[in-house]
Amino acid sequence: MIITIIAFIVALFFAMNIGASGAAASMGIAYGSGAIKVRKLALAVCAVGVFLGASLGGGEVAKTLGSKIIPEDIISIHIALVILAAAAISLFLANLAGIPLSTSEVTVGAIVGVGIAFKALFVKTLIVVVMYWIIVPVVAFFLAVAANKMIRRIEGRWTFLAFGRWPKILAAFVIAAGFLEAFSAGMNNVANSVGPLIASGMMTIGQGTLIGGIFVALGVLLLGGKVMETNGKKITELNLLQGGTVSSIGAVLVIFASLFGIPIPHTQVTTCSILGIGMSDKGWRIFEKAVITKLLKIWVVSPFFSLVISYNLVIVFLDFDFYSLGLVCCVFVATIGMIGLWKPIRKSKEVYPEKPALKKVEGAPYE
Repeated sequence: MIITIIAFIVALFFAMNIGASGAAASMGIAYGSGAIKVRKLALAVCAVGVFLGASLGGGEVAKTLGSKIIPEDIISIHIALVILAAAAISLFLANLAGIPLSTSEVTVGAIVGVGIAFKALFVKTLIVVVMYWIIVPVVAFFLAVAANKMIRRIEGRWTFLAFGRWPKILAAFVIAAGFLEAFSAGMNNVANSVGPLIASGMMTIGQGTLIGGIFVALGVLLLGGKVMETNGKKITELNLLQGGTVSSIGAVLVIFASLFGIPIPHTQVTTCSILGIGMSDKGWRIFEKAVITKLLKIWVVSPFFSLVISYNLVIVFLDFDFYSLGLVCCVFVATIGMIGLWKPIRKSKEVYPEKPALKKVEGAPYE
């Protein structure tokens, strides 16, 4: 009974954090561009979209996470708690390290870790999911490139769009696109929090998507303000047409993937759309090394981080031995220690840059 209560608490808390970190960003463009000037109103619109997406269309992704990556009969209440705990711990450690992880990739990684521990993994489904993780952001990038070229032609020919009632019409388009993106976020992301509970038999798909949708929406309303504010400021270079296009591309692609039950990293899709807009305007120089490195970190680190944690949680708590416990503790302490050392070292390099090597001048000694 206690395990069941803890699993519910972890799942619903996870759902609120999904709403705060991911879904609230859906309305960032509408809020940042001024299409919606009141922050509470933007959050309310986002919360409604997220709830409707989760309750009406979150079932297919929940089925994939619950029974199509590992056998459903493996996922007991204890295993559901392991999966949820691994995802939550991964996000917590990532926050300490300053690495933004994808909730979809973290959840899939946790499920795969359990499958490896039990030696029961549907590899074909996993390959399909990973292929979608690569293909969908790439498609988003090229769609954004093509769409932005069309936008620039429209702006060049139809200059009247900047006057009269047209800015209000464009603002309405951005709000509608943001609502659709919030809908797609709820549709795809709610399964990350309730999928393991559904698979363990603690609730039906209908109950899970409904309750999960409520708590994701609560996360938007209660915790999503700062995320939306930050996201809105980051995309200030996008005009209304570009911003609405980014939201529309992300929404359509994520909804399409959700209908096939594929959990998609929403953040990567949006980021690649913005990069596509940037490349169309500024060329290849948009691909700065720091941007590519950050994307690779998110894509590669997210699933493996939670995979290792969930695998070790299964070994430690369900097949207990002191050697595994000692190993996990050592790795945990070493990780926290490296994080603690890395930040001061990086800051000291910024404050005290390395002294360049001195060139020897003929006839003069080194200083």
